[in-house]
Amino acid sequence: MDGGAMEVEINAFYKFVALPHFAQLRTPLCVLCVNHGIRGTVLLAPEGINGTIAGEPEDLAKAMAAIRDFPEFAKLEHKTSFAPDMPFRRLKVRLKKEIVTIGAPGVDSAARVGRYVAPQDWNALISDRQVLVIDARNTFEVAAGTFKGAIDPGTERFSGFPAYARAQLGGAKHKKIAIFCTGGIRCEKASSFLLQEGFTEVYHLKGGILNYLERIPPNDSLWEGECFVFDQREAVDHRLRPVKLTEC
Repeated sequence: MDGGAMEVEINAFYKFVALPHFAQLRTPLCVLCVNHGIRGTVLLAPEGINGTIAGEPEDLAKAMAAIRDFPEFAKLEHKTSFAPDMPFRRLKVRLKKEIVTIGAPGVDSAARVGRYVAPQDWNALISDRQVLVIDARNTFEVAAGTFKGAIDPGTERFSGFPAYARAQLGGAKHKKIAIFCTGGIRCEKASSFLLQEGFTEVYHLKGGILNYLERIPPNDSLWEGECFVFDQREAVDHRLRPVKLTEC
C-alpha cells in the first residue's frame, strides 16, 4: 500500500460445500493470496470455505478470480466494503473442523438450509408480528447494533446457539423464524440446526447484515446502530464506512 493513496478493498465470502480434501487446498490458496499482496483470514474445513481478505482493488479482483478457478469455489459470492487503511496485519489460511463453529453434530449446511430472504424482502418479513426475529450473533455484537425488535439470544459464542434454541425456542417449532448475522454464514448454519431440531419454517437473511446495508437505503432501513466486524475497523455504519465503537 502506498501511503493510503487508494482505499483498501475488503471482500468477505463463504461457501458451504463438501471438501474432503480441504487440507490440500491450504498451500495453493496461501500462495495465490501472497502473490497478489492479499492479507486477511481464510478458513478451510470439510464443510467449506470462509474468509475475509483485503488488498488494493485490482489485486483483490485477481485473487478472487484465482480462488474461483478452483471448481469447488466457481460460484463463490462475496460482499465488498472499503477502508482507508489495511485492516489486517498479515495473511492466515487455517484448517478447521468447521468454518463456523456451532458444535452440534450432524448439521450439514451443504445439504439443507432454511429459506433465503433477499435484503429487499427482509423488512416485510421481520415486520410481521407473527415472525420471531433472532439475532444469531454474540451479545457484544448485538450491543453495537441490530434490527428493530430482534431477539438477542445472549450468547457469548456462536457455539452457545444450540443450547439457547433448545431452552428458549422449543415451543416455537411451528412458528416462522427469521434469523440473521453479519455476513450470512452463522444464520445459514443456524437455520440448518433449527431444521434438524424439527423447526418447520426457518428463514435467513441472504448475505447477512452487510448485504442488507449495501442494498437498502438508510431511509428505508430497519437497522439500528452499527455493525460489528472482526478486524481493525471494529464496526461499519449503514454506508459500510468504518467507525470506532465507544466503550462504556
